[in-house]
This record gives sequence, C-alpha cells and structure tokens, in this order.
Amino acid sequence: MRIVIAGGHGQIARRLERLLSARGDEVAGLIRRPEQGGDLEACGAEPLVCDLESAGVAEVARHLAGAHAAVFAAGAGGGSGADRKDTVDRGACALFADAAEAAGVRRFLVVSSMGADAGASGGADPVFAAYLRAKGAADDDVRSRSGLDWTVLRPGALTDAPGTGLVNLAASTGRGSVSRDDVAAVLAALLDEPGTAGRTLELIGGEVPVREAVRGV
Repeated sequence: MRIVIAGGHGQIARRLERLLSARGDEVAGLIRRPEQGGDLEACGAEPLVCDLESAGVAEVARHLAGAHAAVFAAGAGGGSGADRKDTVDRGACALFADAAEAAGVRRFLVVSSMGADAGASGGADPVFAAYLRAKGAADDDVRSRSGLDWTVLRPGALTDAPGTGLVNLAASTGRGSVSRDDVAAVLAALLDEPGTAGRTLELIGGEVPVREAVRGV
C-alpha cells in the first residue's frame, strides 16, 4: 500500500513513517525544505518537497497520484502565530483533502486535537484558541466531503514518553495524555480498518491494546 503523509517531517509523521515502512508499505512524506529529506529517508520514506502554504491543488494531487491513502499530520508548530494556525492547520488540510479527491485517493486520515472546535473562544491563550478553531474548521471541512473515506483522530496532550501500545480510543474519552509513539501506532492501525471511516475519535493512553482498540470502535 502506498501512503502519502502531509507534514512528513513532524514528530508523529516520522514515527508513522518508520512503522509503515517496517511493515512493508510504500511511504512518502511531504516536506517544505529539501534539507529535511534525509530525516525521512532514515525513516524509510520518500521525501516529496511541497509547501502546502503555497502549492496548488494540481501540484499536490500529482504527489498523491497512485496512493492508496493520505494522512494529514501537518501543523504550524510551536512558536507560530494565529495566522499560521489558519494557513497550515486549516488551509493546508483543506488543500490536501482537495488534492486527495482530485487524485482519487479515498482513504484520508486527519491528526487533529482534542478540543478542536471551529467556535473556540479566545480564553487565556488566544493563539491556542486560534489553533483549536483552525483544527475544528479543518475537521468540519473534511467531514463534509462525500469523496473521502475520512477518519479524524483527536489525541489528548502529546508526550515523548515511550509508547505502551495501550490506549483508550472512543468517540469521547475525557481528558488525558498520550505518547506520540502510540498516536502513530493508532494511525497505522486505522489505515487497516476501513470500518473506521466516517468516525471522529478521541485518543488517550489507556489499557486496551492498539489493534483491539481500533477494531472495537
């Protein structure tokens, strides 16, 4: 199976690339800068240079041609302002979804965030609120598309702790944290479960093995 990951240089994306490559999938990751390519190659992934803030649908669709699935794992990242939350976390996701539809790639996973809400208020941290609004608007856009077999994954607070392989995955889990390793493992398992299409799922650490959790939602 060929899988193309947007945000291929991100921490979750690189973990996912290693998992997919190790199990024999053909993996490619979209990156903004050529110098990031070595990190992807070390993960077993093909680097594809494409800036989702400036590319058009046709360019991105060319990178998706022949893929069996697409994973949006891009984000503006820490230190970015509200404007880039909108252009990356919302706008780039919409562009990637447009390109997937144009390329005929139906299976589409989104790495979102717990609390994502297009109507999130400002609160104490206006940039974080902008992030939640951008993620929420991106989720709403993807979920409105009949041309995609989408799954939206909303992890809790991310950690760099080693993965346990044990999670809580459900429509609503309550607040909690989850390791980036376990997020990547869940994404890999979701790709193998077409029955999870059309679902928005929250994810935190828990007591259920990843495969069992994915099969049980």
